[in-house]
Amino acid sequence: MLDLLNLRTNMSTPESYIPILLQMGVAVGFVVLTLSISHLLGPSRKTAKKEDNFECGIEIKGDARFPVSVKYFLSAILFVLFDVEVIFFYPYAVNFKSMGWDGFMAVLAFVSIFLMGFLYVWKRGALEWEK
Repeated sequence: MLDLLNLRTNMSTPESYIPILLQMGVAVGFVVLTLSISHLLGPSRKTAKKEDNFECGIEIKGDARFPVSVKYFLSAILFVLFDVEVIFFYPYAVNFKSMGWDGFMAVLAFVSIFLMGFLYVWKRGALEWEK
């Protein structure tokens, strides 16, 4: 018992972190060494053709940056938000008998908050594309 107590107090000394620091140093050193060697041994000829973007053999046509409507991003964020909220129905569906009326009232409160958020988004016109 005394050895266990002694071991617990010795675990918080700075010397007990030396193996972790040593392992981190070896890992960082390995990464730096392999990146340096690959940079030194790799080819260094740069041409305009090599620097060009390559996408599945398709020739480049124009600029890839074009304006996208904020409505697209808003609908994507709302989809993710409401989709994640629907995930919370799964535990209730699995345990609805054991949860009883208390569980039913909790889910009813959750659904009401969920619907209030949906109605707010709808009234604000976030789901309308023709504006």
